[in-house]
Amino acid sequence: MSTKVGFLGCGSMAECIMSGALKNGALTPENTFVCNRTVSTMERLVKDYGVQKATADELAKTCDIVILGVKPYGVLDMCKTISKDITPKTLVVSVAAGITIASMEKNLPEGTKVIRVMPNVPSLVGCGMSSVSPNASVKEDELNTVMDLLKAVGRVEIVQESLIHGVIGACGSSPAYVFVFLEAMCDGAVRGGLPRSQARELCAQAVLGAAKMMQETGKSPAELKDMVCSPGGTTIEAVRVFWRGAVSEVPSLRL
Repeated sequence: MSTKVGFLGCGSMAECIMSGALKNGALTPENTFVCNRTVSTMERLVKDYGVQKATADELAKTCDIVILGVKPYGVLDMCKTISKDITPKTLVVSVAAGITIASMEKNLPEGTKVIRVMPNVPSLVGCGMSSVSPNASVKEDELNTVMDLLKAVGRVEIVQESLIHGVIGACGSSPAYVFVFLEAMCDGAVRGGLPRSQARELCAQAVLGAAKMMQETGKSPAELKDMVCSPGGTTIEAVRVFWRGAVSEVPSLRL
């Protein structure tokens, strides 16, 4: 990609995107810029990825796409900081949860192109799931440019901003839920006598395969679950215990 992309604040999520995109060739080190408050972090990023370091002002003036990777509480102040340096062609992309497009627009020049992105951590291994929500100033080809960047690290869906809270729960935070579930699966396998390393491999592949089945068959989770559960079998008994003792404790699933 010849487009110059800058990461203004490069926390864990922004680094996931940058690392994955560099690995997949969607970004090149010479056209990727970073600015981070912590000097040691910025020096590490430059050393590890070969990217270019810049001040906030330099990054805003240089880059076609400015990705705001600062903590949510710092996004609006950062918008004010760069507002004097961005041009009408600049795309401002935020990966912060809870910061609306409208609030960013108030702190940027009128007509600034703004896109909210909700990515997730598996972007680091090229298997992320991101949503994009553009404002009215963003043109289709500009949106496609950002989507192409994110496609290098996973899948992308265009989502209305009003629905983004559902996205945060569905894919932004959900890897943590799956990791907790996988930890329990691994512990169960170890309790059954398997070595920890083998338990991790078996459980990870089982979850990966289950997700892939849902994607590729088009079947609902309920349909796929029924394929595994034999009448009176051990799996349906485990599912019964799961629903009674585990899922019922998840607040969003309480009726």
